[in-house]
Amino acid sequence: MSTGQEQRQRQLWLLRHGATEWALNGRHTGSTDLPLLPQGEEEARALAPILTRLSFAAVFSSPLQRARRTCDLGGLGGQMQIMEDLLEWNYGDYEGITTPEIRETVPDWTVWTHGCPNGENADQVQARCAKAIATALAAPGDGDVALFAHGHILRALTGTWLGLGAAGGRLFKLGTASVSILGWERGQKAIARWNAPTDPGV
Repeated sequence: MSTGQEQRQRQLWLLRHGATEWALNGRHTGSTDLPLLPQGEEEARALAPILTRLSFAAVFSSPLQRARRTCDLGGLGGQMQIMEDLLEWNYGDYEGITTPEIRETVPDWTVWTHGCPNGENADQVQARCAKAIATALAAPGDGDVALFAHGHILRALTGTWLGLGAAGGRLFKLGTASVSILGWERGQKAIARWNAPTDPGV
């Protein structure tokens, strides 16, 4: 039996940005400030009927335009605050290239296990995720908090939330413009919803 206190615990809504050219072809997109594709803008608009019927205590976005534009089209741009800790993983020398290309020289490479030369590793990303979670949970007011960001950082944040560390994000597949909710189960941090499409028919 759940308690009223549990029901009032703040949840974090994770919103990955809509499709970009590099997201579709598997190129690692960290600091490269790509715009949404027309498809990505459509995906972002599909978030609005879900998000605008809710009341969020705070709305945070990565500073990159693909996240900010998704927030705007999703109907929450008026509340948006920029959070630097929501920037995508810094891929360093691997920016703009694909995992198969990296594995030509580093077999079995993953961002979770190897990190990125001249970029970030999982421990560094985990520190940012912990700060982002703390900021979101400390935001004034009542209600949940929405976070608009990127695939790897949101997966790493989920691993951090669950106590698995940022590298635990390897276990969670996350599509563009999907809706995920980090919540609670009997006082323990849990996943309340994951990678849900905006199309109710899917």
